[in-house]
Amino acid sequence: MSKIRNILFYVLTISGFGALMFFIIRHGGQMEAGKVEGAAVSLSNIHFFDQFLVTMHHNLHHPLSILLLQIITIVFVSRTFGYIFNKMGQPTVIGEIVAGIILGPSLLGMWFPEYSLFLFPKTSLPNLQFFSQMGLILFMFVIGMELDLKILKNKAQDAIVISHSSIIVPYTLGVLLSYFLYAEFAPKNISFLSFSLFIGISMSITAFPVLARIIQERGLTRTKLGTIAITCAAADDITAWCILAAVIAIVKAGSFMSSIFTILMALGYVVVMLKLIQPFLKRLGEVYYSKESLSLGIVALILGVLLISAFTTEVIGIHALFGAFMAGVVMPQSTSFRKILIEKVEYISLSLFLPLFFVFTGLRTQIGLLNDVHLWLVCGAVIGVAILGKFGGSSLAARFVGQSWKESLSIGALMNTRGLMELIVLNIGYDLGVLSAEMFAMLVLMALLTTFMTGPILDLINWAFKDKTSGAEDKSEDTNLSPRYKVLMSFGNPQSGKKMVRLAHAFTNKTLNNTDVTALHVSPSSDINLYEAAEFEKESFRPLKVEANKLRFPIRTIFKSSNDINSEILETVNKGQFDLMIIGVGQSIFEGTFLGKLVGFTAKALNPEKLISKLSGKETLLEKHKVLDERSLELINDSPIPVGVFIDKDFRSCDHVMIPIFGIGDFFMLLYAKQLIRNNNSTITLLDFGHVMQSHTEFKDEVNSLSNLLPNSVSIVDAAQYNFESITEADLIAISFEGWKKVIHSKDGWVSSIPSVLIIRP
Repeated sequence: MSKIRNILFYVLTISGFGALMFFIIRHGGQMEAGKVEGAAVSLSNIHFFDQFLVTMHHNLHHPLSILLLQIITIVFVSRTFGYIFNKMGQPTVIGEIVAGIILGPSLLGMWFPEYSLFLFPKTSLPNLQFFSQMGLILFMFVIGMELDLKILKNKAQDAIVISHSSIIVPYTLGVLLSYFLYAEFAPKNISFLSFSLFIGISMSITAFPVLARIIQERGLTRTKLGTIAITCAAADDITAWCILAAVIAIVKAGSFMSSIFTILMALGYVVVMLKLIQPFLKRLGEVYYSKESLSLGIVALILGVLLISAFTTEVIGIHALFGAFMAGVVMPQSTSFRKILIEKVEYISLSLFLPLFFVFTGLRTQIGLLNDVHLWLVCGAVIGVAILGKFGGSSLAARFVGQSWKESLSIGALMNTRGLMELIVLNIGYDLGVLSAEMFAMLVLMALLTTFMTGPILDLINWAFKDKTSGAEDKSEDTNLSPRYKVLMSFGNPQSGKKMVRLAHAFTNKTLNNTDVTALHVSPSSDINLYEAAEFEKESFRPLKVEANKLRFPIRTIFKSSNDINSEILETVNKGQFDLMIIGVGQSIFEGTFLGKLVGFTAKALNPEKLISKLSGKETLLEKHKVLDERSLELINDSPIPVGVFIDKDFRSCDHVMIPIFGIGDFFMLLYAKQLIRNNNSTITLLDFGHVMQSHTEFKDEVNSLSNLLPNSVSIVDAAQYNFESITEADLIAISFEGWKKVIHSKDGWVSSIPSVLIIRP
């Protein structure tokens, strides 16, 4: 009754007040005479559809519509190319830089000028630049916070020697190069001092965030090489940005002497930030250290410090980005405080604002200006000097302080990474009028190539020194010469990983002296920062370690971050020479809706390996029945070792395990039954489909062997006479991959009520 009354009230209210508004508007229209031109024109003479088209055209060309369309296009293209280059083993930033160049005049403007003019009209560029600059301010703030100054104390001496050598050598070579470039490529009214200093600084930059992510992706975070490289990059970043601030002051002042006042004011600003602002913020970090206590007002205060700092340095004359960087540096050293702030700022900066900066840089980069052999030779010389100075200077300095040749060359390759930081410097130089369009294009290509080559050079160095180091590594890693049974557990959800620990314990409990169990977690992003990586690793493995300690079950842990989870898992399998891999089943985001399937097909189209697998029929029929997610299916298809797919349904123990047998091909399942009986005293029920156990003597012999391990541990049940309603009494169903397909194809109702399942592909 109450429901009918509410509906009646709703209808009467809407209709009554709607009629009243119609009456008022109708009679109010009679007052238009003399106020609205054309009021007397009959409505029937107006072409409503033409008016609609005119309105749509006006809305489409509105500045806000253009800006939103630009952002949509930029984010989509940047993420697409970032994904493609990440699949090629390159940092995501390389793909985003390439996307910016493609959307600029070098490609889109050349081949589709009308569309380029519509998407990026000249009147819209100031808006795009404004948003990109705000994004850079947030990004530099994060970079300042990601610099852990504590690591500089541990290896400060070696780091400073290597870092400053990696700056002074390329800087000197850059100044020398500018001597030959100035006459032809320096813009008018730019002094040689300004031009040479900027060419020098453009040769000296190292991309700290890209370097840090390369180290994470290659698993070098806790190695000696990774620690030294991160420390050198941190020292390099601080030194280079201080030098850049001085260079900007000199360029704006016109000479070194006239820039003295600017430099003195900059030094005063740094003193205030370190001696006045930092102690206050340190106290702030001691009080507000959690998400609960870090209120909106505190975040507003932090952003206020950021904006005031950026404003101050912009007014002084050393650029707002330096102020943003310093604001990040003086933030409280508390790991939790910085982590929370980075989480609030970084994702919006990386996903939205930075792609705008890449495209804005691409709109400025006119590779078409390099239209003859001479200009390309000059470009080659610029790239050669950059590599020689940065790679050579860093490598020789690292070797001088006592690093091995392999580590020295690896440090040189990492320090030669320029990436986004170089683009920031180049855009500053272009805005100041120090760099011509041709010089800007050459230096952008240099930044792209030196970042792109980092991965291949590291692979080449590892290959060249492999024979010299592999023997020593093998001896140190495996002191026990007897063969060991090695199990890899790859998990996504920590709670699922906790259940996998119980499962692995059941299979190996009494043979721990001859068994290695490793837990692997791959974070589904290569863009996480150092603070996130440490926190993610701790949170991911905490439930597993608690469970392992409870069971007195030793496990090793490996943490990686990558956009291509399966490639990382398979690479770990191949390197570790494992005998069995256990993975958890996931859920596909590409099922359930038409849009999801469309996105899924697009994802396969962008991934050549998946597309080939789809077209060649390599993907099994199982995918059509939506039994397993695409990640699990890919691992099953590509893994060189046996794979166990674990489907958790409140798994607790392996005391009672049921193993369905469908044919002679399931004979290998008895080997796993033997492991469970021997290590866990499990009772095994063999569910015989089609009287397989009776018709094959090898099954009978193996069952007798199992019974000798533990009396009454094995029972054989005819599937035709089994009451499937009691299947829930089992703790685990262990089934072959082919047997699981048969169960699913049978579409029996009992399948939905089965307990936890381990699907094994031999």
